[in-house]
Amino acid sequence: MAINLEKGQRQSIDAPKFTVGLGWDSNSSNTGSSFDLDASVFLVGANGKIPNDNHFIYYNNLKSPDQAVTHAGDNLTGDGDGDDEKVYIDLSKISPEVHEICFVVTIHHADTKRQNFGQIRNSFIRILDQANVELVKYELDEDFSIETAVEFGRIYKRNEEWKFEAVGIGMKGGLQDYLNKYN
Repeated sequence: MAINLEKGQRQSIDAPKFTVGLGWDSNSSNTGSSFDLDASVFLVGANGKIPNDNHFIYYNNLKSPDQAVTHAGDNLTGDGDGDDEKVYIDLSKISPEVHEICFVVTIHHADTKRQNFGQIRNSFIRILDQANVELVKYELDEDFSIETAVEFGRIYKRNEEWKFEAVGIGMKGGLQDYLNKYN
């Protein structure tokens, strides 16, 4: 049975291999332009920064150097039900220098298309085990009316145990804000 989390809540992750699914629906009629949301993953060290650019996983860099994190690829439309983008995690392969795995979703060309997360609905992040059974889910219910990027959640290691935290924090500078934060 899946555990539904609220913002700030944490849950232990007992599965060494799992899928992180991210999903959303757009109110495309608001802008006349289609929405292209992108999931990105930052593999962060103890200092709160990525060790190098290869630890930033996104549609142009689909695998981490240790092969522990694999992005399934870019969904350009977000059409359909369920997960719009997926990331596969194998914690047994994760480099010891990685202490945190942060999941960010951004709106591609949000500034030129005049789009923001206030025009997005039904956003979620969830973790599924290898049998595709949902373990944890966090549904973002805030109104991010000016934000163009949102950190959905993070997986972090404390006392040799991996946990998921429902984050739900937005930024209005898009992906660049998160690149500045983690570089």
